[in-house]
Amino acid sequence: MKKQFAVIGLGRFGGSICRALTEEGMDVLAIDMNEDRVNEFSMIASHAVVGDTTDESVLKSLGIRNFDHVIVAIGDDIQSSILTTLMLKELGVNKITVKAQNDYHEKVLLKIGADHVVHPERDMGRRIAHNIVSNNVLDYLELSDEHSIVEIIASERIDGKSILDMDVRARYGLNIVAIKRGNDINVSPQADESIQKGDILIVIGADSDISRFERKILG
Repeated sequence: MKKQFAVIGLGRFGGSICRALTEEGMDVLAIDMNEDRVNEFSMIASHAVVGDTTDESVLKSLGIRNFDHVIVAIGDDIQSSILTTLMLKELGVNKITVKAQNDYHEKVLLKIGADHVVHPERDMGRRIAHNIVSNNVLDYLELSDEHSIVEIIASERIDGKSILDMDVRARYGLNIVAIKRGNDINVSPQADESIQKGDILIVIGADSDISRFERKILG
């Protein structure tokens, strides 16, 4: 069975999630206080309604507790975001993801029961900054405050060397979980796998160790 999602708040963040879930074939209920936004998404989401989600009766009338996952993407109104999250939790929603405006907002959301809190602007800023600073990094995904997964282009310095030759795990505490070469991808490569210049290494580990690896091995 298809999962049922509800997206509350149809600004840039909520709207993009709504579109992406719909493109994946999911059932999506789109909710916003702004009638123009709701009209825009009426042809995109499975259902789109105007509603004040700080009103418990509105949430009950929408059958919100029956949805598998509710995403609270309310923009600058922190109070509405917190009240909506609290009501969703009290109504027994299975999984709640909420957009936070700042660290204080996140702490409150986690205390009242949000399952997952995201900082889209902050995280994208870090991602772009990391890519700008390093010539070798293609993409960057933050797993926690200190750990990430990165896509790193293999430089000429490690052309022809194997994972064993570089001793990546012992020397840097990192794991190369996959190697992309053209259209091919080698998941969980063997230690004797030879790396070629231009390969894309998918590396997981602590940010400090990744930076050290970039400096010493990739140049």
